[in-house]
Amino acid sequence: MAVLSKDVSTRLGRLSEVYLRYRPKIGRAFIFALVCMLVARVRRTVLLLRKTSTTAEPDPDTTKKKGKQRVELNATFLHQFRSLLRICIPTPTSPPSLLLLTNSIFLLLRTLLSLRVASLDGQLVSSLVRARPRTFLWRLGEWMLIAVPATYVNAMLGYLQGRLGMEYRGRLTRVVVGEYLRDNMFYRIGNLDERIQNPDQLLTVDIAKFSSSLAALWGNLAKPMVDIIIYSIQLGNAVGGEALLTMALFVIGSSRLLRGLTPPFGRFAAEEARLEGEFRGVHANVIECAEEIALYRGHDPEKTTLDTSYFSLIKHINRTLRRRLWFNTAEDFILKYVFGAAGLLLCAVPVFAGGADLGKATEEFIRNRRLLLAGSDSFGRIMYSYKEISELAGYTSRVSSLFDTMRDIEAGKLQKTLIATNRSEAEKVLASRGTIIESPNSEIQFENVPIVSPNGDVLVKSLSFWVKKGGHLLVVGPNGSGKSSLFRILGSLWPVYGGVVRKPPAKDIFYIPQRPYLSIGTLRDQVIYPHTKKDMLEKGVTDEMLFDILKVMKISGIVAREGGWDEEREWRDALSGGDKQRIAAARLFYHAPQYAILDECTSALSLDMEEIMYTHATSLGITLMTVSHRPSLWKYHQYILQYDGQGGYIFTELDAEERLRLEEEKGRLDVLLARVPEMEERLRELKEAKGHGGVASHSSDEEEGKDNALPVGEEAKVKTQDGVVLVDT
Repeated sequence: MAVLSKDVSTRLGRLSEVYLRYRPKIGRAFIFALVCMLVARVRRTVLLLRKTSTTAEPDPDTTKKKGKQRVELNATFLHQFRSLLRICIPTPTSPPSLLLLTNSIFLLLRTLLSLRVASLDGQLVSSLVRARPRTFLWRLGEWMLIAVPATYVNAMLGYLQGRLGMEYRGRLTRVVVGEYLRDNMFYRIGNLDERIQNPDQLLTVDIAKFSSSLAALWGNLAKPMVDIIIYSIQLGNAVGGEALLTMALFVIGSSRLLRGLTPPFGRFAAEEARLEGEFRGVHANVIECAEEIALYRGHDPEKTTLDTSYFSLIKHINRTLRRRLWFNTAEDFILKYVFGAAGLLLCAVPVFAGGADLGKATEEFIRNRRLLLAGSDSFGRIMYSYKEISELAGYTSRVSSLFDTMRDIEAGKLQKTLIATNRSEAEKVLASRGTIIESPNSEIQFENVPIVSPNGDVLVKSLSFWVKKGGHLLVVGPNGSGKSSLFRILGSLWPVYGGVVRKPPAKDIFYIPQRPYLSIGTLRDQVIYPHTKKDMLEKGVTDEMLFDILKVMKISGIVAREGGWDEEREWRDALSGGDKQRIAAARLFYHAPQYAILDECTSALSLDMEEIMYTHATSLGITLMTVSHRPSLWKYHQYILQYDGQGGYIFTELDAEERLRLEEEKGRLDVLLARVPEMEERLRELKEAKGHGGVASHSSDEEEGKDNALPVGEEAKVKTQDGVVLVDT
């Protein structure tokens, strides 16, 4: 037994001698192994990113599910992030790339300055321990000199991060707004699809948060990784690679534990952004409908809606804060105190090993301590960055959902809750597509086109009609029968779900609604919208010609009254309903299209102004398609398209005089029919009185009633003559 113990001691002694002889090389090997571990981890992430760029696509089923969307650091996130990153940094020579390179240079400079400051800290304390005031003052002066570039570098890093955020936001905003305003996408995303509830929130707040988070990601992730490598090399030379590797393994194990405790901050961020958007949308609705709410005295239900939305947001934020409380407690304990205690043990190794005087040992301890603190800070930032990346994943999911939805809508993949009773038939209709033939100088023609709302409600199964140039069309029917839906299809706002639509280009069809849209701009802009002043001048139109157009509608005085053509104000509040409709008519005369859709656009005009408007529009060669129930407009149209509200319609020529005569007769008959219940009640009373025998004094009246009664079995016909009701048998 003693021999075995002696043999083991001998072998350990030889191993110790070999270790001490090759300790520097072994230390470098351990450091190299640590660096390889870090590089391998980064490489795995990059490979996953490349793989997802070609193979990983967001799960289409998840986008169809309503409610909370799952946000995780997975292949879907990497795919979405890479797509957005291509927009933010399109080429290696783009301005964001140059800013990122400059930012990287300053980050490296700060690391080098931190190394020098750590060395100076050790030398300062060493000179104090050795009682060398001259050396202390010299090192202190050097320390102050380094402070000048160090403070500039720190300030520059903040500036560059802000510039990067603005650059990212600018590029994303330009691309998103360009897609959002192209081909009526802003209308389709809110009316044909229900995945994006608050696009304004996404376009403003969420893109800004994503850009800021992305700009901070480089400094919070890449720079700490470089710092850890540099600080590890420095510490390895001081305390040995084996001690550093042991420390690294301890740190990696602790970080895995911490990662397991990390709440889903990405989902929290996405949900908070969604609730913020809903709360903002409720406020926007109150502002938009302020007059209606005030007249209905609806402040109580609106307050309830606002409170519900706000408390949902606050409830989510409080739940997130509670999760952050416990996570931050565990995170600070591990990163600051557990890692700090392990770091002190690591820094104490050279001191307890001996071989140096007190001053030198103090210098090495302070330097190593400073490097360890910097390394711990870098590692802590990497750990904190996981939380930041999770939040970035939430913003990435939100912004990507806008791109994905616009891409689907462009491809005709719409998602809308169906209200049709026959869902299978509605889904079949919505899945089909008709044909749109656009050609210059074309007539408007619908051939077997179904009028279907985006939620599957079939208003008309098959509609066929045509509008030739000069053949003005009147469209009538009850509410919800499909009058406005027809024009949405004609204006390419709704898809064509079948049949053939022939029409001229969009520029040759002009639309005037009941409430004309008045843009933000000058008085001139209201008349020429959507043209600009430059477009107006290129068209050869002057302000004097615009003034003549206003004269036609007898509203030319508005120019002097409002302060001239270049006056800017909130025109929808400054003008009355009648003035708005006159401005809309002037806008029609300015553009003078081939066809004009007039949707109840004369409701605030007098009959005289109505006649002026229609007569002048006809003289300009504009073919009119009017939605209105005003009989005064019938005489300006040659054809009528009448819906019955049950899915049927009639398209025929319009004889205004004959239709007006029939309408008047129908009105008189309606008055008579309305009196039928009263007459029946009176007849019942008379029969009851007769059944009880009556009185003698009434006998003559009853006999007279018998003489005037209608013969049994003969049908009574009611007619009028000069306003007197006659009964003919």
